[in-house]
Amino acid sequence: MKRYDLITPEGTRDLLFEDCLARKDVENRLEKLFKGFGYSEVVTPGIEFYDVFSSSARGFRQESLYKLTDSKGRLIVMRPDSTLPIARLVATRLKDSKLPLRLFYNQSLYENNSLLKGRSDEMVQAGVELIGSASVKRGDYEVLCLGVQSLKEFDDNFRLEIGHIGYFKALVDKLGVDKMVEEEIRMLISAKNYPALNDLLDTIGDNKIIRTLKQLPRLFGGVEVFDKAAELFTDDKIDGILVNLREVYNRLSSLGYEGKISVDLGIVSHIDYYTGIVFKGYISGVGSAVLKGGRYDKLIGEFGRDVNAVGFGVNVDAVANYMRKKGASPEIKIPDAVVFGKTGYVVEAVAYAQKLCNEGMTVENGLFDTLEETVAYAKEKGINKIYVVDKEIKEVCCNE
Repeated sequence: MKRYDLITPEGTRDLLFEDCLARKDVENRLEKLFKGFGYSEVVTPGIEFYDVFSSSARGFRQESLYKLTDSKGRLIVMRPDSTLPIARLVATRLKDSKLPLRLFYNQSLYENNSLLKGRSDEMVQAGVELIGSASVKRGDYEVLCLGVQSLKEFDDNFRLEIGHIGYFKALVDKLGVDKMVEEEIRMLISAKNYPALNDLLDTIGDNKIIRTLKQLPRLFGGVEVFDKAAELFTDDKIDGILVNLREVYNRLSSLGYEGKISVDLGIVSHIDYYTGIVFKGYISGVGSAVLKGGRYDKLIGEFGRDVNAVGFGVNVDAVANYMRKKGASPEIKIPDAVVFGKTGYVVEAVAYAQKLCNEGMTVENGLFDTLEETVAYAKEKGINKIYVVDKEIKEVCCNE
């Protein structure tokens, strides 16, 4: 029988030293940004009942979930998403809270990506949820601007793509196809798989709606996208969506982000709880989106509290890897000194090391039996000072 005690499961990895510093730096910078906008932190359990994610309207495939049972035989899953547990939280523990609620989180997600090589099954995500905004438009702008600031925090060459899930839903609703076919169309558009999308739609027929859906993956770019979309197909509902989205595009661009904001009407996430504006954020050097979000006005109602919401999540690990590669992450600090206790003064040495720590220094407690060994160790690690604790405390310079 093969043993697996020396490796990690597929899709996971150990984080060492600089990796941990890079992740912590990203987490701290996002937390500072979120708190600055008045958001308060919540933490949901790492395991949840399967029922939280099982509804077909929530878009999580059963095979993508890590499942186990509790002591009563009930099916539970490792958390694949933070928005759904927070929706549960808002409808239960926070059901009597005054609106709006500004919540942020920083926690791990788990999703089985065994068929997608190179994708992590464990990911740290930090994000915000704005719950119960009296004005949908004001709420959208707040979260979009916070998303832009989150990207700008790590890369001036960021890009934010905005779309509206209502555009896709309005088109596909007119086809009259079942949910399975609709989901297949969604997946092919999301993957921008033009040949397979065309083949599937050809089996349904040929009309203006189908021709528009065939073009949907190509409807991305600048302000010209709105005119292209209007030429393909429009009605009162779609016209209203395009007008509102054009306004959002123009307003964000006017804040000095022109050229960094683009339109993508093909943003059709597999997560099906979105109801309005959707968006993705990119930074240079990372091929996939590091930020994803959107409006989900009906989700919390499924848990018993009818309230609107919008939010986004940032892939902390992807951003941390990027920051490390460009040399912008904190480096491991070389200790200021080693404290060496001579025979009979070992405990006093530990106490003195603690005193130096309390004064703001970074020190190591010497673990060798002789000063010579301690000096050799300090030189090898680039530590310049040794404090020798005896009847008196003496400082030794390792550069001599």
